[in-house]
Amino acid sequence: MTDMRIQAASVQFCHRAGDKEHNLATIARFVAEAAARGVQLVVFPEMCITGYWHVVGMDRPGIEALAESVPDGPSTTALLALAREHGVVIGAGLLEADGDALHNSYVVAEPDGSWHVHRKLHAFESEHITPGDRYTVFASTLGCTLGVLICYDNNIVENARMTALLGADILLAPHQTGGVASRSPHAMGTIDPALWEARHSDPEAVEAEFRGDKGRGWLMRWLPARAHDNGMFLVFSNGVGLDHGEVRTGNAMLIDCYGRIIAETWRARDEMVCGELDLSLLARSTGRRWLRGRRPELYRALAEPTGRELGPVEARFSPEPT
Repeated sequence: MTDMRIQAASVQFCHRAGDKEHNLATIARFVAEAAARGVQLVVFPEMCITGYWHVVGMDRPGIEALAESVPDGPSTTALLALAREHGVVIGAGLLEADGDALHNSYVVAEPDGSWHVHRKLHAFESEHITPGDRYTVFASTLGCTLGVLICYDNNIVENARMTALLGADILLAPHQTGGVASRSPHAMGTIDPALWEARHSDPEAVEAEFRGDKGRGWLMRWLPARAHDNGMFLVFSNGVGLDHGEVRTGNAMLIDCYGRIIAETWRARDEMVCGELDLSLLARSTGRRWLRGRRPELYRALAEPTGRELGPVEARFSPEPT
């Protein structure tokens, strides 16, 4: 891996709720553009195929109607066909049906026809969606090891550390975030939808919000640390624009294993950012040296319940304890 360099891309786009045909067409357009630019890995947002925030409050039959099996469902079949056609590794999110269980899942389609799926570990969107119970780290046809954590999964520091310990060189971090109503007065906050609607005539107003504490400013407090502290590259892909009443901030970016931004955008539009991931940086990165310096015998309490843990839905929606 000494001289390995991977051309990667992160895409932000405004999906249409429940319109898989439109969303897959958008994915296909960006994949073709990525391949034309020599990209080997292209990462799309969480649940961008099925749509995201409209699922909150949806009844079980509604969610079941959107969900598909993996890998033989039509969306995964389409991703695999695109990966073969363009010779690109593709990641995209959807609702998965696995028997009676429903999952917020992320599919990675490889050009050789192989596939991988991560089920969101902290799935708070609905009581009908079952959280995943395992980490997703795998050897890719790219010649390196990929890991996947979906949105809130990345907020929990233990998840990033476990993904690194399992060998991930690149963490795929699909999200639907930014512009979110938060209980913390210093984390995000909503964006006036009128600013998004006026993005063509006055892009500066909404893009100021995307660059500020409701978007990039909030991400910079923690996201680069996930890459730096664990010695991984990180590909952050996010929705952008109006999503069932909330305005997502996009902020698609590539981050190296020192927490440095390789490429990013704050534009108020569908957009792809591309950059080179120089994997030769990994071996001597600060995070990998810190991993080798761990003293696991001191950390047993991390795996012991304290009694103060919340379930996924409670963690996202319940009031702070008094």
